[in-house]
Amino acid sequence: MEQYRRYYGILIFIASAVVLIMLAYNLITPKITSLTSLNSNITKKENLLRKKQSELNIVKNKIKKIRDSITGSQKKIYSPIESDIGNDSLFFTLYNDVIEMVHSNSIKIKAIDYTYNPQSDAFVEFGKDIYFVCDVDMELVSNYVNLGKLIQDIYQYPYYIKINEINVKPYSKDKKILLSKLSLRLYAHTEPENK
Repeated sequence: MEQYRRYYGILIFIASAVVLIMLAYNLITPKITSLTSLNSNITKKENLLRKKQSELNIVKNKIKKIRDSITGSQKKIYSPIESDIGNDSLFFTLYNDVIEMVHSNSIKIKAIDYTYNPQSDAFVEFGKDIYFVCDVDMELVSNYVNLGKLIQDIYQYPYYIKINEINVKPYSKDKKILLSKLSLRLYAHTEPENK
């Protein structure tokens, strides 16, 4: 036993070192796992950010193209006479003109509905401080000639009106009569335009 006594200190040191190494391993392993998980999350978030930035750039380019096409056309976006008026008052002139165009072409309005600032419009998404947008959906009863004249009047109107969709089908009992669904998008500045 005496001969092993001098190794007793070394054995205690080795046992203590093994216990300390195991304790350090148990303390460090969760930290390393957490760090790896955080790095993975950061990488995912960076990739998501890059994707969203590229989508944002695509939308900004689309808005620029739309603005350029509007600027390139001879039409202006309607501008209110005074500021701080409600949506109904802002679009009153445009509504009135559209309805007047319909009636002047001897077209009957079967139904009309409108939606302010539709989420599908790029100007609503990124330019809501500059533009108000209104979708006007109408069900019309007319003949071919009068519907053609209405579309021509909309095209010749001095302010920008976008035709979203037009569905035309003949009435089943009289093929000369058309049942049409016309969806228009009206644009207006939120503030009076500086001249």
